[in-house]
Amino acid sequence: MFPLRMTKRGLACEDGGFHLDPRGPVDRAVITHAHSDHAYRGCRHYLAAREGIHVLRTRLGNGASIQLVEYGEVVDLNGYRLSLHPAGHILGSAQVRIERRGYVTVFSGDYKTQPDPTCTPFELLRCQSFVTESTFGLPVYRWDESARIFEDVRSWWKSNQEAERASVIFAYVLGKAQRVLMGLDPSMGPIFTHSDVEEMNRRYRMSGVALPNTLPAEKTARKSDFSRALILAPPSARGTAWLKPMGECSTALASGWMRIRGAQLRHGVDQGFVLSDHADWPGLMDTIAATGAEEVHVTHGYVVPLVRMLRKRGIDAKPLEARVAAVTSS
Repeated sequence: MFPLRMTKRGLACEDGGFHLDPRGPVDRAVITHAHSDHAYRGCRHYLAAREGIHVLRTRLGNGASIQLVEYGEVVDLNGYRLSLHPAGHILGSAQVRIERRGYVTVFSGDYKTQPDPTCTPFELLRCQSFVTESTFGLPVYRWDESARIFEDVRSWWKSNQEAERASVIFAYVLGKAQRVLMGLDPSMGPIFTHSDVEEMNRRYRMSGVALPNTLPAEKTARKSDFSRALILAPPSARGTAWLKPMGECSTALASGWMRIRGAQLRHGVDQGFVLSDHADWPGLMDTIAATGAEEVHVTHGYVVPLVRMLRKRGIDAKPLEARVAAVTSS
């Protein structure tokens, strides 16, 4: 029997005494990953994957009580056998496998099935009930191979160098920026970073991820020539004075939302690279089918279209909550 219920603080296994990615302070929180909309400060106890501890501390603080487990390690919570398994979303991201009396439920959190050298690959889990995100739950969202995207990035960077202008890529600080960095060719020129990106890079390196060398832009801005450089910055830096020392720039945004025509114009950038840390439409459909789940609960994004398509395919799908608009992180 499906053991989860939506409460005011988010999804909970009340008999087990824990919440999954709660939206407010609870006694015990099981955290799928360190993005701020999943890792809420102020809970009494946390359970999380060991791989992500250094980035998780940036969200929860050094004083948070966090029980760390290896992927696949089983913890008993009031008769529920709980384990965390790789979600492939960002460093330390996890799916939550919950088993009781032979019935298995998997809460996927955010996940992607594309290869990513900055985190452990997605692990498919068989189950009776599956809770899936639907951030990009529309057929238009289909990702190209990562290698092709990074070829486009390098070509764009080279053309900017020839025009003697800096190349600025806006990317989410945790996960996306590091994935972009791993796809760059450091021999092409210097790679600079915003201080927020540089701090997260430091924590990835602490976790054993061998990122290319980067230079903090703020510390070198007065004495550096940025015309050959590529600069990684958070989207919040767009249109601010932070960019002034870089001189003439060409700007780009790395995001799954760039798949939609006109997205570049709406986000005020010169170039869009379709790169997401979430599953695309085929990734969602293939993963859901492969779990063998008898029932599928859909949340977090384009819920209604995904539920409708799953039902057409004969899958017992239902919305987990009334949230149908796409979320903003990508």
